[in-house]
Amino acid sequence: MHPNTAHVAAVLATSGASGEVVELDEAAPTAQAAADLLGCPLGAIANSLVFDADGAPLLVLTSGAHRVDVKRVAEFIGAAKVKRATPEFVREATGQPIGGVSPVGHPSPIRTLVDTWLDRHETVWAAAGHPHTVFPTTYAELLTLTSGTPAEVA
Repeated sequence: MHPNTAHVAAVLATSGASGEVVELDEAAPTAQAAADLLGCPLGAIANSLVFDADGAPLLVLTSGAHRVDVKRVAEFIGAAKVKRATPEFVREATGQPIGGVSPVGHPSPIRTLVDTWLDRHETVWAAAGHPHTVFPTTYAELLTLTSGTPAEVA
């Protein structure tokens, strides 16, 4: 197991999460790839997207069926500007690579928004620290695990 994934699995276990890490046969660097590999709806994939919000990291867990509206998000959090983070910014904030960023297991807590559309799915799948790993969860559990704020992000 990749060290990032082992760390995410440990965080999930100590947090009392209901799901366990699943290793995929192929990398799933996009929501569509993950949905195809898991045989689930695209909207049930919790995309972990890191943004630069006035210089601070912001994690947006959005339905794979959505594109984040950065103007809406900036207004929601009171930021002057929200923009896609660089790969280096993402790695520094999360300790994980783009395409495998988990909602948990970061070096420090990251302000997190959780797309309310994810609540439409009984099971939600999120990355587990590496492009080959995911874990099943629920919308409510994502809010708890991340201390996230429900938000309409699309």
